[in-house]
Amino acid sequence: MSKIQLFTKELGIQLIKNIEDAATICILSSFVMKSGVYFLKNALKKAAQNGADIKICTGDYLYITQPEALEELLSIDERIKVRIWKSNGGSFHPKAYLFQTNEHDVLYIGSSNLSRSALYQGIEWNVGVSDAKDIFDEAQAEFLKLYYAEQTVPLNKETLVEYRSRYDEYHRKNPNLAKKWSELEELELMLPNKKEEPEPTATIMEPAADYGEIQPRFAQIEALEELKKTLEEEYNKALVVMATGLGKTYLAGFFSKNFNKVLFIAHREEILNQARDSFKKIMPEKRYGIYNGKLKESNAAAIFASIYTLSMKSHLEQFSPDEFDLIIIDEFHHAAADSYQRALDYFQPKFLLGITATPDRNDNKDVYAICDGNVAFRLDFLEAIERKWLAPFKYFGVYDDTDYTQITWLGNHYDEEELLQVQLKEEMALKILRAWEDKKQTRTLAFCSSIRQANFLSNYFNQHGYHTVSLHSQQVHIGRSQAISQLDRGEIDVIFTVDLFNEGVDIPSVDTLLFVRPTESLTVFTQQIGRGLRLHSNKEACVIVDLIGNYRNADIKLSLFDTTPSDGKSRKIQPMIPQFCELDLDLDVINLLQEMSRKRQPRKEKLFNDYLTLKKEIGKRPTYLELHLSGASESKQYRIEFDSYCGFLNWADELSVREKQVFTRYENWLMDVERTDMRKSYKMIVLLAMLQRGPSNWNKSITPEEVAPFFHHYLMEKEYRKKLDFSDKSSKRLWEYNEQRVCRLIATMPMTMWKSELTSFENNIFKFTFDIAKEDEEILFNWTKEICEYRLHYHFERKANSPLVH
Repeated sequence: MSKIQLFTKELGIQLIKNIEDAATICILSSFVMKSGVYFLKNALKKAAQNGADIKICTGDYLYITQPEALEELLSIDERIKVRIWKSNGGSFHPKAYLFQTNEHDVLYIGSSNLSRSALYQGIEWNVGVSDAKDIFDEAQAEFLKLYYAEQTVPLNKETLVEYRSRYDEYHRKNPNLAKKWSELEELELMLPNKKEEPEPTATIMEPAADYGEIQPRFAQIEALEELKKTLEEEYNKALVVMATGLGKTYLAGFFSKNFNKVLFIAHREEILNQARDSFKKIMPEKRYGIYNGKLKESNAAAIFASIYTLSMKSHLEQFSPDEFDLIIIDEFHHAAADSYQRALDYFQPKFLLGITATPDRNDNKDVYAICDGNVAFRLDFLEAIERKWLAPFKYFGVYDDTDYTQITWLGNHYDEEELLQVQLKEEMALKILRAWEDKKQTRTLAFCSSIRQANFLSNYFNQHGYHTVSLHSQQVHIGRSQAISQLDRGEIDVIFTVDLFNEGVDIPSVDTLLFVRPTESLTVFTQQIGRGLRLHSNKEACVIVDLIGNYRNADIKLSLFDTTPSDGKSRKIQPMIPQFCELDLDLDVINLLQEMSRKRQPRKEKLFNDYLTLKKEIGKRPTYLELHLSGASESKQYRIEFDSYCGFLNWADELSVREKQVFTRYENWLMDVERTDMRKSYKMIVLLAMLQRGPSNWNKSITPEEVAPFFHHYLMEKEYRKKLDFSDKSSKRLWEYNEQRVCRLIATMPMTMWKSELTSFENNIFKFTFDIAKEDEEILFNWTKEICEYRLHYHFERKANSPLVH
């Protein structure tokens, strides 16, 4: 039976009792003070050592949270996961503590932040609710949405340095912070209450009907064939990239016929419901279940689960690690987020399939890494248009004279208040209205950067005789399904929206897209373009009206429309677009993009900034392979610009004094490993065999006989390695291990062919011709191993439209 209690003092005593017994701990505190961390430190440390799942979310609102408190949290136990909400000037006031054991759950919510005075000495009011499962589950779900929101960043050594810098700068500019905070609190209390509603959801489904047996079509046929090859080549992970509108979910359903038990993971409930319904149409005879943390249908052939639910240890462990033969992750570009990592680490499926329309390296999404770089099939929206599977477009780039260089950039978005100052002007609204009137067709989706901009433009258009609605997470007067229906019937002209239509919902009759926001993410821009490209009987083409100013990414966004991208080189202002499409840019836009291209930061600086972004994300210096799989820039660009990754690290001053000495001494060797020709993988396999001997012995000479067992096993271990590098006429004879023949191959190819002043092969002995000081062995070993592993991965890596990269 549930129990409710009021606590007016010493809440911290209750928290410590619960922390010590809990299996799951979620703490949400608007700010954290060092005194509060000290108060709970021993209990949190004990809980972490006992294996509790601990998540803490705090914020940077007014920079009250002390850097020392965050540093203390980091020091307790690495298993305690902390994220920081970037408030961007908005208020962030939550205070909640959630605890769960195998038998009980309790939620405390009220006024106490994470400080000693709030938890022990001060006057605070908090309510504790015990064993009210529905309330607890709802609170936990809301916590997870907040914890994993895009506005949060993980706390690590790198993000702590950044926070401390901004904290110091803010307090330097605001010495009377306590007074300012009090005034802001008082002001917010006097503001009218905005009714917060959950985001409206809508499921656009085909009419329930007997379709008979549903068969794959169009791109699904080709993708299934490539996935079949992937299975035959013994890959256990793959990514399929298919443009919006080509049936990714149905593809997943058809592919799942090869497996007994399936887990389908997505980040939104409506996607789960749509996926379940699609699977039912393909395989109506099977049982399906939605797992939301409350009900587990153990006899279902396919389970559809939210990633937020599965990110909690208590929910994850409802399943055994090998319970599912196939795991499918929808909208896979989200899989780089921390919320997915626990599930990906926990489960051991026979196959992992990621499906997405937009894995964009420019947004630093680690999607390739999760699937080991294996892109089984790729078909973007441009090729789909050429095949007449999606509608063509007519793109109009309209000049926006706003000077975005004067607006503060906050890492991945512009400062909202500063941006609004230029957006909420009648002259800007009039310009948008006239551009739209000149190009529009019948049904428009308009993408805005904020709720206030959407409301402002909707009101302005309505005042000029049009019927529009503003649709966003705080809208209570009209739901998404109602607005969609009205737009579809032609009863309204425009839906102004803020990120509600990026994924999951489509309106095929939409024939006009209006962009009135800076393009901060090429992934999001691609998703939004896809909203207008579905085929419809009343649509010949989709009109895209895009305001282009000197904002970030403006000079590269048009590469999305280019059928002949230039692989890292300067983009053309007039891309080669598909047949039946048009691209029309204002002269001022062309001049602007050319000027931006000339002024763009030097390539070295871009590589450095992309490296720093990744370093902050993972909290350490990336390895070469991590840089390749997770970085925003292609790894080969570092080799082109700096000869080697270590050369880049030296240039970027990312090496210690000791490491710099080692780099200077052995730079030629590092470049040699980086650049030696690799038509096959054999040289790196020999080097990897040497590295297996460890830091003290890796550089000692080796014979073909010593290498042979490892060499043969490595190539035969994976079907794709065997097919790529070990399947010509002479190599096939070696599939059955024959030491003499394998040794002969090793001697005549990798050992003889590694032609370098730094290696030699004489009298059946392969060795290095340079000496390595004892004190340098470990550092050089680690760097050589990084390069070797990177080059082997890069060599075998699956790529779009090409089975393997050489």
